[in-house]
Amino acid sequence: MEHQQYFSRRLHSLLGVVPIRIFTVQHLVINHFAVYGEEAFNKAANFMANLPFVLALEIFIIYLPLLFHAILGVYIAFEARHNVKRYGFFRNWMFLFQRITGIIALIFIVWHVWQTRVQVALGTELNYQLMESILTQPFYFWFYIISIIAIVFHLSNGLWGFLVSWGIAQSPRSQQVITYATVLVFLVVSYIGIRTVIQFGMGV
Repeated sequence: MEHQQYFSRRLHSLLGVVPIRIFTVQHLVINHFAVYGEEAFNKAANFMANLPFVLALEIFIIYLPLLFHAILGVYIAFEARHNVKRYGFFRNWMFLFQRITGIIALIFIVWHVWQTRVQVALGTELNYQLMESILTQPFYFWFYIISIIAIVFHLSNGLWGFLVSWGIAQSPRSQQVITYATVLVFLVVSYIGIRTVIQFGMGV
């Protein structure tokens, strides 16, 4: 039982980095083409939608890994004991925020898939106008802003946890270095995502 739990959590950690984090960054970068105009975004979105074997790629590279990561992540979030009040260490807070942002990310992803992927399957065209119609609504504008920040935090802090738990960063010095590196990842990727939402929501 302990061996199975250990393997499941290692797989959960690995899938969080490959392919989920890679896909998340790629998705935000593709969406960022909106900053360069409607035509640039539509071309980028059309290119991704017409990749060979796109449905198989989505199922096996995105949805199934994400489903496993999400289900086990929710279990870990509600099972975990948070020691923030007792200890207050920086990493204890990061541990707590990792779980909270994971729940926010799950809620957002389910809703975002419904608003985009499912609607496309039902005949709606995924283009600049679709995203603009969503993000010009104040509720969705702020919902996307908050969710992107949560997702990118979860991505960045989870990368720190992966590097430590997999033995890549063991010394205090190396852990400090990757803390700075993951903060930089958080700032850069957050900017990419937020700038895109602002473009759709405010047309600037």
